[in-house]
Amino acid sequence: MPNSLIISDKIGNFKKVISVSGDKSLSLRWVLLSSLASGVSYAKNLLLSEDVMAAISAIKILGIKSKITKNRTKIYGKGIEGYSYKKNIIINAKNSGTLGRLILGLLINTKYPIKLIGDKSLSKRDFRRVTEPLSKFGARFKLNKSKNLPLTIFGSQKLKSIKYIEKKGSAQCKSSVIFGGMRATGTTKIKAKKSRNHTELLCKYLNLPISVKIKKNYDNIKINEVRNIQPLNYNIPSDISSSAFFIVLTALSENSELIIKNVNINPSRTGIITILRKMGVSIIFRNQKNYKGEKIADIKIKSAKSIRPINCPSKLNSGAIDEFLIIFLVAAKAKGISYFKNLAELNQKESPRLKWAKKILTKIGIRATITKDSIKIYGNPRLNIKKKILIKNYLKDHRVFMTSVIAALSFGGEWNIHDKDSIKTSFPNFLNIINDMKKNVKKKKYN
Repeated sequence: MPNSLIISDKIGNFKKVISVSGDKSLSLRWVLLSSLASGVSYAKNLLLSEDVMAAISAIKILGIKSKITKNRTKIYGKGIEGYSYKKNIIINAKNSGTLGRLILGLLINTKYPIKLIGDKSLSKRDFRRVTEPLSKFGARFKLNKSKNLPLTIFGSQKLKSIKYIEKKGSAQCKSSVIFGGMRATGTTKIKAKKSRNHTELLCKYLNLPISVKIKKNYDNIKINEVRNIQPLNYNIPSDISSSAFFIVLTALSENSELIIKNVNINPSRTGIITILRKMGVSIIFRNQKNYKGEKIADIKIKSAKSIRPINCPSKLNSGAIDEFLIIFLVAAKAKGISYFKNLAELNQKESPRLKWAKKILTKIGIRATITKDSIKIYGNPRLNIKKKILIKNYLKDHRVFMTSVIAALSFGGEWNIHDKDSIKTSFPNFLNIINDMKKNVKKKKYN
């Protein structure tokens, strides 16, 4: 198949310095906030993936111009009330749950109904988790019979502030309500289970009327109506979720070392680092600095001589929720049984990832048992694959594809991985970096 990738050789030893693509979470939030800024915003290293391009297309439909060149992206904001609401608008979020859920918070004052659609994968995901709190502001929603996409939003000109308790640890839900609170009169109060906090940090940097009180297990957030957003010039750091694949590849390879430059190490996103360190992987941060509220560093990783199993504390889940598929590969090579629990959110992603974790592990000869929200992995330190493995029908979930590539390069076997174009949603440059890492070891080029 032309859209399949065949891998039949392990990666050799390597010692490399690489850079990965811009942070997707920050790229999407920059696009949305810049679209409502009063003036022109600039970004360098914007992730030009399908998800982010869908966001740029969405704001274009709402009357906001942008310009993309090789080195930077411009967005010409028209102010907090700058969206052009016209009749019969359709916004296509494609595969992006972040875009689909966050933009609804900014559209709750639309003068005309707006239809939101997505691809097959996104159309299976739960949107009630944002339409229910957003409706309390005064907007109305019409969902399909399955209570997800496509949906239609009917805005209100008399939006009132709300109180909201976010119990799932979903940054998308929290951020959507923060954006809704920016539109409403009064003070919107949010009690949110711990999750990534990029939206709050960006709002603080822009001096928007937001306050955050950090508690042990949750955050108390207050947001008032926003009347003006200053332009945001941003050099977007590298994505730790994209970096995770190369972190694990290095950990599972022999006599190898890797440095990844200028990575966003926001503490709400570094669960994978904490987990892998507990499992015996050497990972250190170098050249740490603060940049517009975010923590940035170079990450240095060395091959793991032995991997310890882990009974993973649930408190680390929210900070690693997008990385668990690749973490499970490390557990596959641990000496003992690893246990991960309270992971129901994994099945709210692009594909039911907990089920896909079991499928992949079973295919590579690792025993795994799952419940609706947990997985137990029986590791094998001598794991070495010598059979053919086929990966398909995974709803084009980019993380399933990339996890399969890392498994093939780490454990061997002959892999046929379908839908390689799935990486375009989040990490179009993934295979280019893989090829660069393989240069010194004279292995086949992948494209």
